[in-house]
Amino acid sequence: MVGALLVLLFVWRAGARRARATARATQAGVRLVSLAGRVLVNAAVIVLVQWVVITHRGNGWLLFGVLAVPALFAAHTLTRALTVTTYEPRRGGRR
Repeated sequence: MVGALLVLLFVWRAGARRARATARATQAGVRLVSLAGRVLVNAAVIVLVQWVVITHRGNGWLLFGVLAVPALFAAHTLTRALTVTTYEPRRGGRR
């Protein structure tokens, strides 16, 4: 009787672990799709604003601002993404 309960407990815990792992994998996939969607929408907005300013012959400073501001954001993002950071463990050796 006790053995059957232990087997049932182990099967239940294994199922719960498997369900959590599946949920984590699904959430990671959804986050990636959500991020890609937001990136595409923001890129479309930037391109649309730039296209309107360029085709309607905005003044020089407006054209400069419309082209420079997104370039600054892109440069900042790329710099942070491509910067290699080092890992320095805490004092005491434990995390």
